[in-house]
Amino acid sequence: MKPRLAAVRVVSQVLAQGRSLSVLLPDILESVPQPKDRAFVQQLCFGVLRFLPRLEACMVHHLNRPLKAKDQDLHAVLLLGLYQLIYLRVPDHAAVSETVALPRAIGKPWARSLVNAVLRGFLRSKEATLAQVDSDDAVASAHPRWLLDMLCSDWPEQWQVIVRGNNQQPPMTLRLNRRLVEREAWLQRLRSAGMDAVELPGTETGLVLTQPVDVTSLPGFLVGEVSVQDGAAQLAAVLLDAQPGDRVLDACAAPGGKTAHILERQPDLAELVAIDIDEERLQRVKQNLSRLGLNARLQPGNAAEPSQWWNGKQFDRILLDAPCSATGVIRRHPDIKVLRRADDIPMLVAKQQQLLESLWSLLKPGGILLYATCAVLKQENVQQVTDFIGKHRDAREIPLAGSWGREMSVGRQILPGENQMDGFYYACLQKGC
Repeated sequence: MKPRLAAVRVVSQVLAQGRSLSVLLPDILESVPQPKDRAFVQQLCFGVLRFLPRLEACMVHHLNRPLKAKDQDLHAVLLLGLYQLIYLRVPDHAAVSETVALPRAIGKPWARSLVNAVLRGFLRSKEATLAQVDSDDAVASAHPRWLLDMLCSDWPEQWQVIVRGNNQQPPMTLRLNRRLVEREAWLQRLRSAGMDAVELPGTETGLVLTQPVDVTSLPGFLVGEVSVQDGAAQLAAVLLDAQPGDRVLDACAAPGGKTAHILERQPDLAELVAIDIDEERLQRVKQNLSRLGLNARLQPGNAAEPSQWWNGKQFDRILLDAPCSATGVIRRHPDIKVLRRADDIPMLVAKQQQLLESLWSLLKPGGILLYATCAVLKQENVQQVTDFIGKHRDAREIPLAGSWGREMSVGRQILPGENQMDGFYYACLQKGC
């Protein structure tokens, strides 16, 4: 399948069916034989969804009438063409001609003239069109209005930093397995293989590649020397600081990056239990641990209902990487701008509260619970933990120090792109004896 047609198939399904890029892309990429074409498909899909509000505003500006609901594939064609004209170095004539050819490929040859008119009309008034649509700050920032309003409310001085971070392409960040390799020695092997990376400040074993590569080309990847993991996520195992002989619970563990890192840092645990409500996703944890030569007790179950899976033995450490709005990882998952809705947030806040309440009883007196989200909305983070401490006299915050993120009234918050990291929040709570 040609790359532009493949991208249209993916984007139209995200828009029409609410399916995610992570689900759609693997299958569609199998139909694109050349590696450079597969990379182009991903660039198109991620780019269109990253800048969707701005692209749609430009499209509407040049349409005489709205598209019909059944024409989501045509909608995707127009967005694809506009994305190339605004953001890529594809020559204008090539972007227009290749995009005008797409309606025939999707079985709508009648729309060729429409696509041609919209794209050429945009080119004739490109600067004026962009200036007009960008007068709306939601369009200019390429964020849904509801989300931009929340960011402005929570972060009145930093919202522009957040939206810029969300719209950047993220780096490819690695975590070295300290049990198997030292950072400098591995870096030398990487450079010998024609690649390069720099150390990621604020992390013990983090590296940022200067150019993304296929993971299987990384030295030692297949034998567990290195994993792909954002720098913010790498902080979890460090902050949890599991000790020899501890029983550790990783709640909501899939896909298992934090589970593996905990075991890499502390191989002498009494036990690590990794649970997830999705059994299929739990298989990914198993696969990741197998590649790394690590073992944990994998348990399908709902962390909010321990009676279904808990054996009654309390834990010394609990990591709760809670389900959240994922507003801190939009740069990696731009389809969040499409898939997430404003009315999701209260439901997520209620779920986080339920998880905190349920897991607190599983923690030993003196034990530590690390609460984490990949979100930047305060009701999911600092307000959530503040409310919990207010209701539990046996909950005490352990202040987090570090060169990463920013100190909040409770916990620390990383904003997207800060220290080359995703947006993350951490708070560490100790249970009174």
